[in-house]
Amino acid sequence: MALSFDLFGTLVAVDRPTEPWDAVAESLAARSVRVPDDWEAAYRSAHREYDRGREAPLDEHVRLALASRGIEITEETAVEAVLDAFDSPVTVREGAIETLDAATQRGPVAVCSNCSVPGLVDRTLERAAIETRSGHEFDAVVTSVDCGWRKPNPHIFESTAEALDVALADLIHVGDDARTDGGAGRVGARSLLLDDHSLPAIAEKLREGALC
Repeated sequence: MALSFDLFGTLVAVDRPTEPWDAVAESLAARSVRVPDDWEAAYRSAHREYDRGREAPLDEHVRLALASRGIEITEETAVEAVLDAFDSPVTVREGAIETLDAATQRGPVAVCSNCSVPGLVDRTLERAAIETRSGHEFDAVVTSVDCGWRKPNPHIFESTAEALDVALADLIHVGDDARTDGGAGRVGARSLLLDDHSLPAIAEKLREGALC
């Protein structure tokens, strides 16, 4: 048996910008990038079509939005700008550490997270110090921006199972969103949703061996 955990809303809570275009604009300006007057319109417009289920990396979107207004920036600048714009204070959710501790006693453990910002999951884990506090390192960290597919697409769960070297049938995915995290249960894995099972309750079941 192996377990994967959604990050945002499951293991941690974060403060997201209510107007992300403004957060990105501020971060771009801090890097001496000229932000167009109609930046909100540019940011909120689509500039490329993606296949259903594909992740749209935010740094790419920002570069395309700027290019639509005649402004060119490097990929490195775009990545740094969006990461800083969304690098927010983090709160570890109640029960997260004890659940991870119990999970590691049962098998390999991964993070499986939707995130369009390159590096943000790693930065968030670092901020939250989850591995340090739990005393265990994740065996894998799978993100939509890295693997190219968003939950509930089967590919991201398959990538997670592969990273943990288990069959999908042996993977239990824990998350807070029935639409996205619940997709694990529709592709041959098992999903546990926080609406039905709290983190402390999952920890107790793990310690009792009730999820095996």
